Amino acid sequence: MPFAVGVIETYGFPAMLAVADAMVKAGRVTIVKYEQADSGRQFVCIRGPVSEVNRAVEAGLIAGSDLPNEGCVTTHYIVPNPPENLEAVLPIDFTEASEEFWIEEIRGNRFPGF
Repeated sequence: MPFAVGVIETYGFPAMLAVADAMVKAGRVTIVKYEQADSGRQFVCIRGPVSEVNRAVEAGLIAGSDLPNEGCVTTHYIVPNPPENLEAVLPIDFTEASEEFWIEEIRGNRFPGF
């Protein structure tokens, strides 16, 4: 089963927190990465089944656009079926750090050693 990648970039930590919270509550997805830059831009990356990532990103966009003050969503993107090369080079793969929160489809299927 291919696991889609969904990424939302925000301006400000509260916006990123609202987006991440909405995404994990809206679908069976796992947060695999988040980063912040000195400029105030931040992104959160999720993985899961395509339909779940689509639903989660939609919920994240709604939550991120409904914020007071300066926080906002700056951009977003979904990759429905990322190739192995993309997973090997970019920080979008499931890691041991997020193992506790993996969706059930991941356990035993992708990482037999875990």
